[in-house]
Amino acid sequence: MTLFLCGFMGCGKTALGKALAKRLELPLVDMDDLIVEREGMTIPEIFDQKGEPYFRKVESRLVDELAHTPQIVSCGGGVMTNPLNALIVRQSNGIIVYLQQKFAVCYERIKDDPNRPIVQSHTKEELQRMFDNRERWYQVNATYSVLAGETPEESADRVMRILKKWSPQFLPKEEV
Repeated sequence: MTLFLCGFMGCGKTALGKALAKRLELPLVDMDDLIVEREGMTIPEIFDQKGEPYFRKVESRLVDELAHTPQIVSCGGGVMTNPLNALIVRQSNGIIVYLQQKFAVCYERIKDDPNRPIVQSHTKEELQRMFDNRERWYQVNATYSVLAGETPEESADRVMRILKKWSPQFLPKEEV
């Protein structure tokens, strides 16, 4: 079973993924890193040279590929706003965990990141509207939602409690 972590840019998906991968003894795949590796260019370069629609198609193909291998997947911020991607995960018996974080926290983490073309091309107010819109999709498409903790380990504790209660088949035997 594959665990997909979704949420807005800067919410802590990759840090949570690292903590969960260690606890669940599963590999961690960061979708953005894998896309950069496979495409041979940075995300801003992909957006500039091939456009956002191309990038979103690459993400969707990757979701379909990753959904069939037991692992933790840290999704890009827009991946689970696409209902088709969520359907692919559900049909593969994967789990989508929405990591809820306040916009102000996310914004502080991403505002100066040159590797986030959406952040660089939008105002804070536009990003707030994007956050609000995406949050609805995350909630609709997620299997579970969890509030981000103060640390990745605290967030991992919260996810582990949910998995123990609702999806124990996902856990290593000693965790159940």
